[in-house]
Amino acid sequence: MNDKRPVWLTKRLIVDERVTTLERDLAGLRLNTVCQEACCPNQGECFSHGVATFLIMGNICTRNCRFCAVKSGTPSAPDPQEPQRLAQEVERLGLRFVVITSVTRDDLDDGGAGHFVSVISALRERCPGVGIEVLIPDFGGSESALVKVAGARPEILNHNVETIPRLYSSVRPQAEYRRSLQVLSQAGRMGLLTKSGLMVGLGETLEEVKEVMLDLLNAGCRLLTIGQYLMPSKLHHKVVEYVSPEIFDQYKDLALSMGFSAVASSPFVRSSYMADEFYSLLMAGKRSH
Repeated sequence: MNDKRPVWLTKRLIVDERVTTLERDLAGLRLNTVCQEACCPNQGECFSHGVATFLIMGNICTRNCRFCAVKSGTPSAPDPQEPQRLAQEVERLGLRFVVITSVTRDDLDDGGAGHFVSVISALRERCPGVGIEVLIPDFGGSESALVKVAGARPEILNHNVETIPRLYSSVRPQAEYRRSLQVLSQAGRMGLLTKSGLMVGLGETLEEVKEVMLDLLNAGCRLLTIGQYLMPSKLHHKVVEYVSPEIFDQYKDLALSMGFSAVASSPFVRSSYMADEFYSLLMAGKRSH
C-alpha cells in the first residue's frame, strides 16, 4: 500500500511549558512512560493536560512483538524505590486518575505482579482517592500473579488482546489469544472492571473484529478501545490499511449495540488515551442509574 498517511492521521504537535516540565520531572525521577517509549502520537496532547501512562519495571521488554516500539532485550531488576517516586510525581501533578502499565517481564517469577501491587499501595498511601487503571501483561498465564494484582483492587484492569487471533503469529508471536481472554475472564470473576484494546489496519476483516468483540464480551469485558496501528519503524509489521474515521464510528456503534458499556474508537485512540475522561464518563453513567 501507499505509505503516505491520510489527512485524518495528521496531528498537531503540542509543545508547551507543561509538556517540557513534565518531561523534565519524569527524567529527574527516573520514571518511564509508555507515551515516550512506544512513540505514542498523543503524548504531547496528554502531557499538556498533565496526564501520563507510567511504564514500570524499566523500558526493556522480554518479548519482541512486531507492532511495538518498546525495546526488547534483557531488563534490569525492578527498582524497589520506583513505586515511591511514581507516587511522588502523581501527587505533584495532582492527578485524579492514573494509568500504570509495564513491559512484559517473563524473567520474573510472578511476571512483575508484586511490583504492580507495590506501585498501587504507594499510590493509595500518598494519593488517597486517586483512581487507578492497570494495563497488565498476561503474566505468562499465571493465575496466582493475577490474584496478587486483583487483591490490590485497581479501579480498572486493562489487558489488550491487540489484534485478531489469525494475526497473532505475525504480530504477537510470544503471546496467545486464548490466554489473553483468560486473563480478562479471571479478572472479571475476581470482581474487577475489565477493559481491552484492539489495533486495526493490520489486515483484519470486519467479521473478524466482530468475533473478537464477542469473545471479549463472553470473557466479561465491557470497556473497549479501538485505534489505528501505526508502524514504528520499517522493521515492524507493515500497515495494511489506514482505516477511515467512518469505519471507526461503525466499530463503535457495533460494539455498543453488542453490549459494551463504553467504547473509544477513532484513528488516534490508544488503550490509555484520555483514560481519566473515559473512567469519569463511566462513573457518571453508573451514578445516573
